[in-house]
Amino acid sequence: MYRHGISSQRSWPLWTTIFTFLGVAAILGVTIGLLVHFLAVEKTYYYQGDFHISGVTYNDSCENAASQASTNLSKDIETKMLNAFQNSSIYKEYIKSEVIKLLPNASGSNVQLQLKFKFPPAERVSMRTQIKAILHQMLKNDMASWNAVPASIKLKEISKAASEMLTNNCCGRQLANSIITDNRIVNGKNALLGAWPWQASMQWKGHHYCGASLISSRWLLSAAHCFAKKNNSKDWTVNFGIVVNKPYMTRKVQNIIFHENYSSPGLHDDIALVQLAEEVSFTKYVRRICLPEAQMKLSENDSVVVTGWGTLNMNGSFPVILQEAFLKIIDNKICNAPYAYSGFVTDTMLCAGFMSGEADACQNDSGGPLAYPDSRNIWHLVGIVSWGDECGKKNKPGVYTRVTSYHNWIISKTGL
Repeated sequence: MYRHGISSQRSWPLWTTIFTFLGVAAILGVTIGLLVHFLAVEKTYYYQGDFHISGVTYNDSCENAASQASTNLSKDIETKMLNAFQNSSIYKEYIKSEVIKLLPNASGSNVQLQLKFKFPPAERVSMRTQIKAILHQMLKNDMASWNAVPASIKLKEISKAASEMLTNNCCGRQLANSIITDNRIVNGKNALLGAWPWQASMQWKGHHYCGASLISSRWLLSAAHCFAKKNNSKDWTVNFGIVVNKPYMTRKVQNIIFHENYSSPGLHDDIALVQLAEEVSFTKYVRRICLPEAQMKLSENDSVVVTGWGTLNMNGSFPVILQEAFLKIIDNKICNAPYAYSGFVTDTMLCAGFMSGEADACQNDSGGPLAYPDSRNIWHLVGIVSWGDECGKKNKPGVYTRVTSYHNWIISKTGL
């Protein structure tokens, strides 16, 4: 009788089984590892918040210098937010919070906030709830005197790019803060990228000649004496960035406007406007500085900063990286003493530096900014590098064009 053959089953070799098992285990391990990494590793999150203040109208679009009342309100809100989050259960996740705008509406004002936190993605939903609850409690407990409406608080997550755009469009905001320590920067130090994003290099026929400050997407302020003998706008270009010969952005010059009463011998009314041929696009590295209100007053010993690519000492070498030096405001009476400038410093000028000559602007820093931070560390253009006796010389501090004296002139020429 025919008998069907019994087929034998082939078994896999032991080493094949082991490698298959290890391969599957490795894939599972990587998958689990990626999942754990995604859920546990901290990421930075950005939020935009809004709430309402009733009965009082504020108007600070952040594109121009704020009124003192708006500055006081914004500073108070920022201080209270800082305290609220640092004293909360999520203080470790908190990075930063700030007021961006105060805008008027039909029944008062709307306050726009920006907040930054760092936490694992798995906590995304709960963190948003906690952040909003802390803001609500802050408005309820600490902002009653400002007529804040706690129920009006809104909070939404935004992208990093959207967060940067909010700040880029504001004047006087730094990307990187410089620590206040100790054509004309003597005894300065290299600036950080984004620390002074309004600083520009005025390049004459491709070489750095003077400094300037960006005050809008189309206009810069500089010193008139920079252009007195070089007034053909076609010879000039404007570079932005901290490396003078490797610009982050470049623009051509369309027009140069001198002050009508500029006088070369005494450097009176040493101020000029530079109009760009093409608008700049604001980024984290190119931003405008705030123009101060005409009534802004500086006091003796107020801290200011001067920046530029001028020589490191009299007739010295030029730096490649933008330099910064922190100075003090010097009263004009001291500056006009017989042992100093003997009355040559007028009311439309101001002195800054040290009578001991510690730090100063120097050659080819002319036209650059003397900047002053308000209580919120928002920077205002208070001076333009104008003149001095050499650089860093005892009893001969730098003399600057006082920008507040020309507020109306600037507005009349630019329409800002």
